[in-house]
Amino acid sequence: MTVEGAGVRKAGAAGVRPKLAARGVRVAKGGVRILDGVDLAVEQGTFVALIGPSGAGKSTLLSLLAGLEDPDEGSVEKDGERLSSPGGVAYMPQSDLLLPWRNVAANVALGLEATGAPKKKARGRAREALERFGLGEFAKAPPWALSGGMRSRVALLRTALLGRDVLLLDEPFGALDALTRRDLQEWLLEVRGELAATIVLVTHDVDEALLLADRVVVLTRRPARVALDLAVDLQRPRAMAVETTTQFTRLKGRLLQALRVAGL
Repeated sequence: MTVEGAGVRKAGAAGVRPKLAARGVRVAKGGVRILDGVDLAVEQGTFVALIGPSGAGKSTLLSLLAGLEDPDEGSVEKDGERLSSPGGVAYMPQSDLLLPWRNVAANVALGLEATGAPKKKARGRAREALERFGLGEFAKAPPWALSGGMRSRVALLRTALLGRDVLLLDEPFGALDALTRRDLQEWLLEVRGELAATIVLVTHDVDEALLLADRVVVLTRRPARVALDLAVDLQRPRAMAVETTTQFTRLKGRLLQALRVAGL
């Protein structure tokens, strides 16, 4: 299903090899079809938001792009090569998964240590990253002393510090209250350039998708297909004030229409 006037971007369209591509992926779990022929192309350096009805398979698609699952049919590629195992991208799940017995710097360094980096070097890089992103004063703090927003920042830095050229974020701000979520969105807008990665974000928030992303991809109700692939033609760098513009309102209207058709 497509929304009139939207156009679905096929993987590898116009002869450009995407950073990530899902080609005709189909997935069923427990006899229930989750994804039904999803095509998606994510160009290098872009920020793509995935949105759709609850249970549509957004997190399943993200797991495929991370190499954590294999499709029943179709394929997932990174840089033109079939992706069949994890490790080529950085993946942040819905929970921050901070370890309570490690301080903030040690938590940020965890991914580096897991890849074999020496402990001293990994923690030194973690402290540098915390300073650069405005969290240096919390380096020695335990996770339980942080607010929900701070914990999310720390988890995002841990993911980004792996140095992968792709970041996959599964509703990283979904459990936060509205004001904290706004603070995190503003922070991510500010640091977007420094992350220097292709980003795919799963979200249920239309405003968040438009505020952060270069493209918003709407999935239909399960079994999911791509209903709309919308270019977000809002100038960068962006500020929260963009939400009050006529362009933002126009794009939001198109997204809400697509979600109604998709079965939200």
